[in-house]
Amino acid sequence: MKKTWPFGEDSDQDDLLTPLRIAVAGPYAEWCYLVTFDRESPVRPTEQEALMLASFLDEYKSKYYGEHWMQRLASKPLDVDSVANGMTFRKYADNDWGYRRRSWNQGPMFIPQPPAFKDRAIGPLSLVELMDHIHEVGGAVWHGWIKWKSEHSDIFGG
Repeated sequence: MKKTWPFGEDSDQDDLLTPLRIAVAGPYAEWCYLVTFDRESPVRPTEQEALMLASFLDEYKSKYYGEHWMQRLASKPLDVDSVANGMTFRKYADNDWGYRRRSWNQGPMFIPQPPAFKDRAIGPLSLVELMDHIHEVGGAVWHGWIKWKSEHSDIFGG
């Protein structure tokens, strides 16, 4: 017997990303998921990219949540936190990704903007390049993210 899905139609219960705790929802999801893959993306993530998204989520939780909150997050099938500024990822094409933060209410919907934009400032970016961009501090990739990727080279490569 299938358990009741607490998120209703906001996210896809039977998506292949769901067991990795990645919500699959629209760009303006009702629930405050920590990491979402935009169901309106023209292209789906590869298996390797799905593992990268899951690792990105794990890194985020390890950085911002203590043991008590990790247990609370684990009590639901997806990671939700009403005060977190969750991240939604969109895949435009192979090696062409964008993201948006939940709190963004003006400016571009995703960064980088879609390939159709003539004045696209950056992009295309692979998923790893996009995650590096997200972790930039003062023009350099944050050392903690570099260390995380190194410790998870089976996912992110050498």
